[in-house]
Amino acid sequence: QVQLVESGGGLVQAGDSLRLSCVGSGRSFAKPPMGWFRQAPGKEREFVAAISWSGDSTTYADSVKGRFTISRDNAKNTMYLQMNSLRPEDTAIYYCAAKVGFSSKYNHWGQGTQVTVSS
Repeated sequence: QVQLVESGGGLVQAGDSLRLSCVGSGRSFAKPPMGWFRQAPGKEREFVAAISWSGDSTTYADSVKGRFTISRDNAKNTMYLQMNSLRPEDTAIYYCAAKVGFSSKYNHWGQGTQVTVSS
């Protein structure tokens, strides 16, 4: 069984930085493609960033390009999201997700970590 656990959220001011982490575990967790999503109150969950199994390929939502950086350390089964120049509109619950077992869709999700950015 695959488990994803996020950490690193918190309350910061606009312009500050945060780094989120997502640790994967389980027998089936073998360097899957992974991503970050977020859901703000009253809004649908939206894509933030994705990274290939090797880390060589990354994709970002337009709203975070140039401010957020996704990365991973496969030796630690950990994915990161470095968030700089945070804005109040970045306030949301951030979820990590993985495409385990060559799935074309994200089929495993973490429990989420809250990020709150005050103006």
